Amino acid sequence: MTATDDHIDRLPEADAALAPVSSQAERVADMLRSFVINGSLAPGVRLSEERLSRKYEVSRNTLREAFRLLSRERLLVHQMHRGVFVSRPTCADVRDLFSVRRHLELPAVRRADRADAEAVRAVGAAVDEGEAARDHADWWAMGTANMRFHQALAALAGSPRLDEFMNQVLAETRLVFHVMNDPEQYHAPYLDWNRRIHTALAAGRPDRAADELAAYLDASETQLVTAFTAMENGS
Repeated sequence: MTATDDHIDRLPEADAALAPVSSQAERVADMLRSFVINGSLAPGVRLSEERLSRKYEVSRNTLREAFRLLSRERLLVHQMHRGVFVSRPTCADVRDLFSVRRHLELPAVRRADRADAEAVRAVGAAVDEGEAARDHADWWAMGTANMRFHQALAALAGSPRLDEFMNQVLAETRLVFHVMNDPEQYHAPYLDWNRRIHTALAAGRPDRAADELAAYLDASETQLVTAFTAMENGS
């Protein structure tokens, strides 16, 4: 058994991961994207058509179409004569992703006074999830909770199209996080920041929450750019 075989065997079952969408290929793409967001698929992992087809009982043609969809989202890359792999982000990708996230998240937070109470509660629920993961020293689960926190921030805008795009952006962002060898050290300091952002939102202070988020994104980008620069320079 190869490392790729073992990795695919350890992926979640389909029923727990798939969401209803318009076609089988989109359904599979949604499943694989969710695996990237929750950390189950890491940069550089090869996706075997044969094993994925057998595990999830879908045709190879369906898988190939799903691969094409995710390649357009920069989550997968096809290497000639080698196969399909989960993408490896670069330092330039980090900078671009954070630029996009500022355009998506900050306006949603600044206008959070127009959001319904349930949307604000979803932000708090993601913070609660992260704190519970921290209490159990489950650092990858804390990273997944952080993804849900940022999904919930974007969802304050109340736009299904923005939600869909945000999922794509956060999937790429989760690939970026894999470069941080110590997920506890990276994610833990931001959890208290998440709580402050939610507290400001719950108190009806969206401008304060947006200021906290802007500083948060600046700090996170700087930390990741530093790590990627060192990695790309071989240091």
